[in-house]
Amino acid sequence: MRSLRFVISKPAGRDAGSISWLLAQTLWVGGLWLLHFLLLPAIAHAGLASLLVEEISNALRPLLMGLAAVCAGLQVFVLVRAKGLSSLWRDTRGHLLIAVEVMAGSYIAVRQLVATADLWLMFSYLAVAFCGLLLVLQPPPVRAQDEV
Repeated sequence: MRSLRFVISKPAGRDAGSISWLLAQTLWVGGLWLLHFLLLPAIAHAGLASLLVEEISNALRPLLMGLAAVCAGLQVFVLVRAKGLSSLWRDTRGHLLIAVEVMAGSYIAVRQLVATADLWLMFSYLAVAFCGLLLVLQPPPVRAQDEV
């Protein structure tokens, strides 16, 4: 009787770093876009009071910016582990992640320190959302020995 041997191989470029990169990216980019372009307009269209919609927005946006900062930090870790520390300065993904971290940090700092900075808060929120959209178009980083 012949024994069957099964070879299990991982797909190219799908190591734990790539999977965590994609999961983190899905959480923060999807969350930002979902809140601003789907959820808030939907509840405003449903006829809820504009003050209630503003309160929901004021409660959820800082949480999502914090989530974006944490998930982008995880993506920075994955990028540095796969490509080295210099990839933050040489790679488009590194540039976008640094921009996300700076804008998320400025959002949180300005929100805590300045009471009437609504335009800056909206600008930094949308800048992070569009950086996330550009980051989605980039491939996840893979280690040098995994590349073919």
